[in-house]
Amino acid sequence: MAFFTKGIAKLVTEAISKRKTPFITFVLGGPGSGKGTQCQKIAEVFNFEHICAGDLLREEMSSNSQNGAMIRSIIMEGRIVPSEITVNLLKKQIHSSGNNKVLIDGFPRNEENRIAFERIVGVEPDLVLYFYCPEEEIVERILKRNQGRIDDNIDTINKRLESFKKLSLPVIDHYTAEGKVYKINAVGSVDEVFQRIRPVFTSLRYATIMSA
Repeated sequence: MAFFTKGIAKLVTEAISKRKTPFITFVLGGPGSGKGTQCQKIAEVFNFEHICAGDLLREEMSSNSQNGAMIRSIIMEGRIVPSEITVNLLKKQIHSSGNNKVLIDGFPRNEENRIAFERIVGVEPDLVLYFYCPEEEIVERILKRNQGRIDDNIDTINKRLESFKKLSLPVIDHYTAEGKVYKINAVGSVDEVFQRIRPVFTSLRYATIMSA
């Protein structure tokens, strides 16, 4: 069940009808929660720009730019790419997309990311989608799609889940306190989950038409 409220609907409608900057949605959830798949459907059905921070870093690494070489060096040394680098890539992509509706997939991963985004881009997200999925369901999903030794996979999955709880849940708590989080039950088929998401983006689409 999606925790959709009139308050969230009002938030979306007011934000899109008055804005001069893109409507930004952060999409967060644990590993295997299906957020990437749902982002693709939202982008297709509701004409959003789908931006994945990980993809931007990989694209930059594969380029011949000085920035790409620096990112590659950081990752090869086992260090974490500084938030400022990732956020500047996101900012560039947001501005170059020409779309006034943006999904940012899998970011911010932690409070440092969040603070850097708000400082560098100069805005907060208008909406935060949080895909909730029980841990036993996540483990089952990832084991089904992964190859290799089961014990190694379970160990890796558990580490990723612990990392998500430690680093990402505080971000979700922060935006929950601001009334911006739309919590989605991510258990079910792709279409079943999408039907739980649809109401908030239908409100957004109507608001866009009314403000045109």
